[in-house]
Amino acid sequence: MNIRIRNWLQSRGNSLPREKQLSSEAVISLIIHSTFQFGASMSGVFLNLYLWRLTHSVVVNGTYSMIVYILTPIGFAIGGWMIKKKDRMVSYRLGIMLVGLFYLSVIIAQERLVEYYVLFAIFNGLASAFYWVGYLTLMYDVSTEQNRIRYLAFNMIFFTVATLAGPALAGLIIRLKEGLSGYTIVFGIAFVMFLLAALISLKIKASGGHHRVYYLKLTGLLMKKERAWLKALLGFFGIGLLQGTMLFLPNILLFKVMPREDIVGYLGVLYSSLSIVTGIFISKYANASKARFYLIISTVGYLIGVSLLMGSINVWSVVGFMILYSIFSPLQGNTMTGYYYGLIAKLPLKGELKVESVVVREFFLNVGRVISIICLISFGSNLDGGLIPWILMIAAMTQIGLVWSINNK
Repeated sequence: MNIRIRNWLQSRGNSLPREKQLSSEAVISLIIHSTFQFGASMSGVFLNLYLWRLTHSVVVNGTYSMIVYILTPIGFAIGGWMIKKKDRMVSYRLGIMLVGLFYLSVIIAQERLVEYYVLFAIFNGLASAFYWVGYLTLMYDVSTEQNRIRYLAFNMIFFTVATLAGPALAGLIIRLKEGLSGYTIVFGIAFVMFLLAALISLKIKASGGHHRVYYLKLTGLLMKKERAWLKALLGFFGIGLLQGTMLFLPNILLFKVMPREDIVGYLGVLYSSLSIVTGIFISKYANASKARFYLIISTVGYLIGVSLLMGSINVWSVVGFMILYSIFSPLQGNTMTGYYYGLIAKLPLKGELKVESVVVREFFLNVGRVISIICLISFGSNLDGGLIPWILMIAAMTQIGLVWSINNK
């Protein structure tokens, strides 16, 4: 399967100029991330539903996610230090292994997960952070200014394919098994996928970079000097204001109006399919000079989607909202990520601040996520109260600010 993916990617690049073709390490990184994401999509989506089935509490789910987002920047900072002192692959492989151990511990704990959900949230936040700081750094290293938009588009396509297949398979397994035993099987399969991703990662060698000084403490000074960089960071803060609730709330809403895990999984296939279409469009037609236009379009799409929930929260309004979100979220995310990676190359030391830039970006993103979850817990913990659409509408309106977070050129 991995060989087929590699051959397909290479054949797609043969007709392109050499500078736009993907390197072998870039292809391997896509394969690793797809394998990892298949396991993560199986387990991550249904971990929230697992907590919901055990507690029926938005507060517990929200608190769990909030702890994860608070710990993630700390994990990014520690992982960044590992990358600078050792290599990006140290943090990357450690993250894969720790995420695998996390879901193994979920299997062991089963219903007792609720008793220790704070500790599990801390574990998950740190483990995921080690993986993502390693992978985001790797993404920068294996791509160039000439092929980065194309690489990010392929990354999103394969990420979405894995996200498409994972929830569908997980939903089917949970539906076929009685009680909560299906969840245990799903978490077990995810553990195997993480182990496989760790083994494939051995094909990528250490970078052997010569800069080992960790400049994280100087990033505050850099923000004052590089205003474009600070504006982009504030843009990621804005993304977090919507993303925080979107990472767990929609599936809970859907499960409430349609209490079947397999339906949640199958609809995940629909959402992912739409994201793939967006990814294909980006890979073929996206132009970095139209970044502001893409952000305007994505914001309008969010606002239309949330407006569907304003009448009532039912199957059709939730599904309609998620369809629009699935179409426009990749457009927004790829636009901001591509623009931000371009800024990293223009910072002092010419790209050597990539690790610090990834760590600081995650801090701004997660501050936004935490604020959105606090608002949800404070005002929307009652799913029948009618305030959730208004919270989402306000969060969607904040995305207008992203247009001003990037420069025209």
